[in-house]
Amino acid sequence: MQTALTIAGSDPSGGAGIQGDLKTFAAHGVYGMAVITALTAQNTVGVRGAYDVPPDFVRAQLEAVLDDLPVGAAKTGMLSVPETIEAVASVLGSRPLPFLVVDPVMVATSGDSLLRDDAVDVIVARLFPLATLITPNVPEAQRLTGMRIGTVSEMREAAEALVGLGACAVLITGGHLDPEGDRVVDLLHAEGAFHEFGAARLATPHTHGTGCALAAAIAAHLALGAALPDAVARARAFVRRGIEHAVVLGRGANPLNHLAAVADG
Repeated sequence: MQTALTIAGSDPSGGAGIQGDLKTFAAHGVYGMAVITALTAQNTVGVRGAYDVPPDFVRAQLEAVLDDLPVGAAKTGMLSVPETIEAVASVLGSRPLPFLVVDPVMVATSGDSLLRDDAVDVIVARLFPLATLITPNVPEAQRLTGMRIGTVSEMREAAEALVGLGACAVLITGGHLDPEGDRVVDLLHAEGAFHEFGAARLATPHTHGTGCALAAAIAAHLALGAALPDAVARARAFVRRGIEHAVVLGRGANPLNHLAAVADG
């Protein structure tokens, strides 16, 4: 059995973060492990509060996993303070993993901030050089680069800028680009080449946890041996299917159904 590790925050409503990542790993037949970086009080409506796990204990969790278990791939999610980023980067810098997907989680689907302003530069400096892939959405890519992104051409420019900041490969997800349009384009920049992934836009508000699920699914496919462009394509199909079968339980932006493929297969 292949393995994958998530280093992220907890979502008690089950749609994103650690809970969503572990569901994603399980849906792909990958053994999931988790290092919890933060506790949140949130639901489908919004984030009510967050508590950062002390960085030394984040480090202790990560070292405990790496001391005993093989990690085929890992992904990072909510790393809200510089000290936590430093702790994770310090461990992974000295104990590199086969694959690392960095999801620079900045804002929740509800619009609530999940990353302190002083942590942005630390993610760029400390985690980008360790990452196989980073997966910002358009607003996150704008914040990371300081560029305005309103077209696919500008997504390409931003992806090149992110590689210039130290990222090995970049996937900019385009769901926020032209929200009134009928298509969504995600852009992968890897090994000097661009790959565009387009699909019809799904008219639904139920997208809670999609960014987490995408990064986790890419990590799962990398652990299973897929090449990066194929891992991205398969992960996008997984997320799309999950949105199409979204679990409508709460009063706000409900989560995708991580187990849709398992239920149908």
